Amino acid sequence: MSDFFVRIEQRYSTTLMSITLQQLDQWLNAPSENEHLEFKEAKHNYHFDKLVKYCSAIANEGGGTMILGVTDVPPRHVVGSQAFEQVERTKAGLIERLRLRVDVQEVMHPDGRVLVFTIPSRPIGMPVSIEGAYWMRGGEDLVPMTPDQLKRIFDESGPDFTAETCPRACMDDLDSHAIDQFRQRWHRKSGNAALLELPVHQLLTDAELINGDAITYAALILLGTRAAMGKYLANSEVIFEYRSSEVAGPANQRVEYRQGFLAYYEKLWETINLRNDMQTFQDGLFMLDVPTFSEAATREAILNAVGHRDYRNPGSVFIRQYTRRLEIVSPGGLLPGITVENIIDRQAPRNRRLVDNFARCGLVERAGQGFNRIFEETIRQSKPLPDFKNTDEYQVSLTLNGQLQDPRFLQFLEKVGQERQVSFSTHDLLVLDLIRREQDIPDWLRKPLRSLVDDGIVESIGRGRGVRYLLSRRYYQMAKQAGAYTRKQGLDTETNRQLLLKHIRESGDKGAPLKELHQVLNFLSEAQVKYLLQGLKAEDKIELKGHGRGAKWHWKEWENS
Repeated sequence: MSDFFVRIEQRYSTTLMSITLQQLDQWLNAPSENEHLEFKEAKHNYHFDKLVKYCSAIANEGGGTMILGVTDVPPRHVVGSQAFEQVERTKAGLIERLRLRVDVQEVMHPDGRVLVFTIPSRPIGMPVSIEGAYWMRGGEDLVPMTPDQLKRIFDESGPDFTAETCPRACMDDLDSHAIDQFRQRWHRKSGNAALLELPVHQLLTDAELINGDAITYAALILLGTRAAMGKYLANSEVIFEYRSSEVAGPANQRVEYRQGFLAYYEKLWETINLRNDMQTFQDGLFMLDVPTFSEAATREAILNAVGHRDYRNPGSVFIRQYTRRLEIVSPGGLLPGITVENIIDRQAPRNRRLVDNFARCGLVERAGQGFNRIFEETIRQSKPLPDFKNTDEYQVSLTLNGQLQDPRFLQFLEKVGQERQVSFSTHDLLVLDLIRREQDIPDWLRKPLRSLVDDGIVESIGRGRGVRYLLSRRYYQMAKQAGAYTRKQGLDTETNRQLLLKHIRESGDKGAPLKELHQVLNFLSEAQVKYLLQGLKAEDKIELKGHGRGAKWHWKEWENS
């Protein structure tokens, strides 16, 4: 786990102090549980995922306290809890999942060990999402927050800054060349020839970039002169750096773009493209080239950084180019309602006036996130998925890794698409990439998975919970791995069962942990291996001894031999 989340200090967290027995007694004597106070017995254990959901619900409703080791029905008394013995590890796990600074303290009561979780409130305008839902207390259970509650939270983040007017700015603060660029792009996108003849004032009024004689911040960001940006919005600059190595120190090249976006947008891409080398692979008699940095994905990432950053934040957008990766960091966290998990499907522009004009210019297809295009490009070119690991509530950090991984997968997508006249969606491509990398398919991708199986692009083997998936025979032929296809396709359920049983039997009285058994059948998911093990257990051939990570599977006949 990255230690980045451990360093997050939540701005709105409750001041923490050592919890005394007197404070614990005050909680025990509270008339009832509420959205800020939750009790659980958890005598022996408590599921971590359930703890995460309860903490998210308490955070969504303003923060509070969750206590384990206490009866939840009055009159309450301490029963003690053995759950989460490694307190610091639990705390780090909560911070990683929630991105909130949750404090965990042990209180040694005469009647047993009590765990107290102090949960801060969610950030302003940002409810906490777990498993695709925003949870809250609903009686004794957790329920998803209602749409009207979510809207109230999202509205906390305030109005569109780029639609506001800059009090001192005037028409002379807008660059005539950038205005001409805007006119030409809008004309090409709309096909409206009348735009070519409109007076500048009317053109910008129609685009809602000016209001009477008042200049909006969107107009400055798009069209402002260098001098005007320095006076009114210096933090809107984009700083580009090229570094030929990971060694700390001055960059090999550094360019600061502090002017209207349309005046430098093309220059920025040209600067990146100067060192955008080609990666070559052979396709039959032909040598094919794939650029390290896809133009479409790179441009989309830049547009997102400029279009969705927080202009009230004094930081600048940073673009750092290395030999095989591009890092783009923009001030302000993900937009309310947007998470790394749902970033492909959710659209919620922070600066709608600005992004609407990106759309007028044909720079983006719609006033949304646009990350689907980035994902599609990286998968189609067989590169690692976009990486958001350093993203938090203060910044969005996106890394595009340009290293070509599997040229045959690239060929497979292209040729299958042409032959079957299939247009792959973002979700289709995500499914295919997961199968190629032999990873589990999440439930939310099951629908496109079924369609790909029906089209013969993906093959399924087995049935029920033991079903597994692989790319069609065509992929393995292109990859010159026909033997691998036969091996993966040919190992039926009974063969797999016997392989597991053989390994467990040979492990003797030591037993075999799940991790080790997964290595035996590493082409199956962990869930599929568990399914096979449960079947052998039901037949009384093996048994599980121990708990948690220390649990091991044993051959039952070993005990009697």
